[in-house]
Amino acid sequence: MICAEALAEAREAISASEARLLLQETLGISAATLAAHPERELRLDDAARFLALVRRRAAGEPIAYLVGRREFYGREFAVSPAVLIPRPETELLVDIGQAKLATCERPRILDLGTGSGCLAVTLALATGGEVVAADLSAEALAVARDNAERLNADVRFVASDWYSAIDGEFDLIVANPPYVANGDPHLSDGDLRFEPATALASGSDGLTALRVIVAGARRFLRPGGWLLVEHGYDQGAAAVALFTAAGFQDVEQYRDLAGIVRVTTAAN
Repeated sequence: MICAEALAEAREAISASEARLLLQETLGISAATLAAHPERELRLDDAARFLALVRRRAAGEPIAYLVGRREFYGREFAVSPAVLIPRPETELLVDIGQAKLATCERPRILDLGTGSGCLAVTLALATGGEVVAADLSAEALAVARDNAERLNADVRFVASDWYSAIDGEFDLIVANPPYVANGDPHLSDGDLRFEPATALASGSDGLTALRVIVAGARRFLRPGGWLLVEHGYDQGAAAVALFTAAGFQDVEQYRDLAGIVRVTTAAN
């Protein structure tokens, strides 16, 4: 079997772009090389590995897990089924965080529920600050540590159930916590079927993790320090109520590229 034939067979089950990406991954070649050599002969083991990936993708498994990586803020992050796949809308947290810390020479940052480490690593590289990244999952922390080492980011990782193992005060606490309601039908759709449930769902209304994060934040924020959280498309009003109940004033909200209120923040 040659590459052109393998791609034609794959296109019966998945999109052409996905087929090309999976074949590139299988062969360890670039898009340009694949395009230039459609007549390249596949070894039997390569053909078998490629078709196995195609079947997994056709069954709905995310491309990011199949190739083991996803781009976030212009960098490639390793991902596995132990971590949430980074989304473009989460890059908004980096933009806002940098803006809030613009006058801090060496800010101290806490990333709660770090997952792949995409926020912690990106903020560490962008600000030159002291970054602590926490997660309850040992598997997620292993992925995040690998990303920090590979991207030369200075991040300290802590096994912690939100604030349980955290000490000290921070200029910024950032979190993209689980915020989908338990039993939400979307959890049975698309990529979400394969992502860790603990990184997606949080209580009957999706707000359990946000309640813990917001309620405990002021204890760990320096005066003037910021809490910055991502939440669901329909949770903006609830987020403001949580911030207000915790004693935050002048609460701000930001919309993502789709115009959805996605981030809530306030200073201590």
